[in-house]
Amino acid sequence: MNEPLWTKNFILVSLTNFIIMLSMYLLLVTIGGYAVSEYHVSTSLAGLVSGIFIVGSLFGRFWAGKYIDILGQKKILVIGGIIFTATTALYFLSSNLPLLLAARFLNGIGSGIASTATGTIAAFITPVDRRGEGISYFSMSTVLSTAIGPFLGMFLLQFITYQQLFIICFIIAVVALSFIPLIKIAPHIEPVKSNMPKGFHLGDFIDKNALPIGIVVLITCTAYSSVLSFISFFTKENNLVTAGSFFFLVYAITVLISRPITGRMMDTKGTNVVMIPSFISFIIGLALLSITHNALLLWISAVFIGFGYGNFQSIAQATAVKVTEPHKIGLATSTFFICLDFALGFGPYVLGAVIPTTGMHGLYGVMSFVVVIGLIAYIFLHGKKAHLYR
Repeated sequence: MNEPLWTKNFILVSLTNFIIMLSMYLLLVTIGGYAVSEYHVSTSLAGLVSGIFIVGSLFGRFWAGKYIDILGQKKILVIGGIIFTATTALYFLSSNLPLLLAARFLNGIGSGIASTATGTIAAFITPVDRRGEGISYFSMSTVLSTAIGPFLGMFLLQFITYQQLFIICFIIAVVALSFIPLIKIAPHIEPVKSNMPKGFHLGDFIDKNALPIGIVVLITCTAYSSVLSFISFFTKENNLVTAGSFFFLVYAITVLISRPITGRMMDTKGTNVVMIPSFISFIIGLALLSITHNALLLWISAVFIGFGYGNFQSIAQATAVKVTEPHKIGLATSTFFICLDFALGFGPYVLGAVIPTTGMHGLYGVMSFVVVIGLIAYIFLHGKKAHLYR
């Protein structure tokens, strides 16, 4: 018989991750507007205010990746939860731009530490023979936050002030923190302290076994950053603002329907059976986006991107866990998220310089070729030996 997946701990960890990510995405899409209206900064500085959160998250993930297998997942989650909640309160004290940037950076550190811990705990408490399915379900908590957070943030600002939005985010962070003591980690799966050599060692922060799939994530998620960061500009340019507001809803529904199926397929049939079709679907979705001029085609592209990238992300995370040693699951999870954050955080800055040359439609055409490169990298870095990790 299959071991149970939907345990109390699994639900609590998924819910905690969802709430933390919800608070993150509520501000990620609105804080730039706050910086412009409150401090009259340029759009580039507003982008910095938004993006420095991801830089902080990277720092948090590096630290968590090094110490999670020494201190234990629960302690790291408590530390991350406290930092995230305390730094969310700093937004009330951000009376000038430098203080706001500092608050965003520190808030990102807390988010990076906490979400690395939740991802690691979810992998540990999921039955080994259902890990792909379990991580697929867990990662839906992030998908829901990416769909609900931006929508809720933009909707609420029609009726409330930024200060009131900060209060809501702080309350959300407190709720997440209150769930953490309820999560129980069995003693036999808590990592044992090891004698770590002093000084800087890359292996303390990056798991070498997870790095190949991490490189694939870096390439592929850079392409997705173009969707995350520029789809609003794209829809405005094509007079599809109303239809564009439903893009991520269609994306999220597609992921929610497909992930339970693809996660189980990964566990029973292997990684390639799911990963290669996901790449192909993502390529088709971006290619369709590059020729989109109407609402129907926009939503169809969202379906292909949802099935493609949405499943790629969860299967890649499960792969990072599968290829490493049991006592390095925390480090492997951190490695995956470091590559993910780096792509989503810095990708838009690079791609923004490409848009004047390619235009918005041309950008997504170029990104479809970037995913082709990601597929080739996957085949050579992992696909050829995927059968070894069944």
